[in-house]
Amino acid sequence: MSSLSVMPPTNCLAEHGAWRGRVGAAGVALALHAGVLGLLLHGWTPALETAGVPEVMRTQLVSLPPPVEQAAPPVAAEPPPAEPVIGAAEPPVEPQARQLEQAELAFKRAEQQRLEAERVKREQARERREQAERERQERLREERLALQAQARAEAQAQARAEAERQAAAAAAERARRDAEALASRRYLPIEKKAPAYPARALDRGLEGSCTVAYAVNAQGRIEHPRALDDCHPLFVQPSLTAARSFRYRPRIIDGRAVAVPEVRNTFHYRIQ
Repeated sequence: MSSLSVMPPTNCLAEHGAWRGRVGAAGVALALHAGVLGLLLHGWTPALETAGVPEVMRTQLVSLPPPVEQAAPPVAAEPPPAEPVIGAAEPPVEPQARQLEQAELAFKRAEQQRLEAERVKREQARERREQAERERQERLREERLALQAQARAEAQAQARAEAERQAAAAAAERARRDAEALASRRYLPIEKKAPAYPARALDRGLEGSCTVAYAVNAQGRIEHPRALDDCHPLFVQPSLTAARSFRYRPRIIDGRAVAVPEVRNTFHYRIQ
């Protein structure tokens, strides 16, 4: 029994083999893409190589002679192969952009915190300076008030001392006037001559005083003059001579002139 074998043309076989090779390459590329996508979804980030050489799929075009005109069984149309991917898959840009954005936000927050801390320090330093200035002004005010109070106290003390001095002077003046008024009721000097300065005392440059006691009689003349113990010997005789020349208005009691005993007068000898 004989058999008849029908062989496809050579060019058809070659074309069919080429299509199968393309479909296989597309499948391999799809598998690689699927694997890379799975790794990316699980958090894997590929490391970029700066000096790597990408793998390249090379294809060769083969020219065949035109086929012989003969009937051929219909061939089912195959889907076109996917274009091969040249080079390694690049990492997604979105995670890197998100990291950069987070780093920038963190830097901004740190910068804001630093600026806020510096502002707080400046505020605290300003408050300390203001507090120190207030305390200094308060101390100055207290010292000024203390000085003013001391000045017022001193002024008041001086005013009191001056008032007391004036009161004492007024009292002394009143006493002197009262004494003079009392003396005028007793007797009044009418004539008093200063004694002559002794030449010997003047030559020696001596100064001093001499008190003479005497009585004034009813006619106003001096009786019994004598020098007291405070007299220098050179001033005794001139003092007695001057006292004897005094004249008084007599003292009047009940309309009658009477004598006044123990009248004293002090002579002061000063070189001018």
